Amino acid sequence: MTSLIAIAGGIGSGKSVVSRILRAMGCKVYDCDSEARRLMDNDEVIKCRLAEMIAPEVILHDRSIDRRRLAEIVFADRRKLETLNSIVHSAVRNDILRWKACNAAARTLWVESAIIYESGIDAMVDEVWEVTAPVDLRVERVMARNSMSRAQVMERIEAQAATIYVPHHCVKTITNDEVTPLLPQIEQLTSALKIPR
Repeated sequence: MTSLIAIAGGIGSGKSVVSRILRAMGCKVYDCDSEARRLMDNDEVIKCRLAEMIAPEVILHDRSIDRRRLAEIVFADRRKLETLNSIVHSAVRNDILRWKACNAAARTLWVESAIIYESGIDAMVDEVWEVTAPVDLRVERVMARNSMSRAQVMERIEAQAATIYVPHHCVKTITNDEVTPLLPQIEQLTSALKIPR
């Protein structure tokens, strides 16, 4: 039986760094952000719902999604963010199940997502690896990576933090503060899983 582990944490916490290390170790990781983009780009039903329920201008004349405009709208309006999430989450959960079935020979698989509780992914996984970092460091990382202002990054952090949820029954913490070594933490967690190399 293949077990599923979520790599969670807020924007700028360093989930992607953890995912890259796991991939370098030969592990398989499903990136919810990139897979959601793929699904959105290829599903006309999703695009129509975005235009109708969020704003017509987020779908351009060539039928591509104006992601910058979409982000501006949803991170300024919590209800529209919830609408976007409800549109995309079901498609992503179904795609995770498809991906898991395609990789059924693996003992353990990972799913990277900033919104495991909002998306319902927490109900699909056996444990959660929560990546944490100080807020100021997270803000600096996102500002440098995405050319965003401090206020824009804080909007996103606050939108994610506003979610009320019951934590998963099995949460392991990974500290990514640029002081605590990251690799030993990941090696300790993977060793506990007894993953064959």
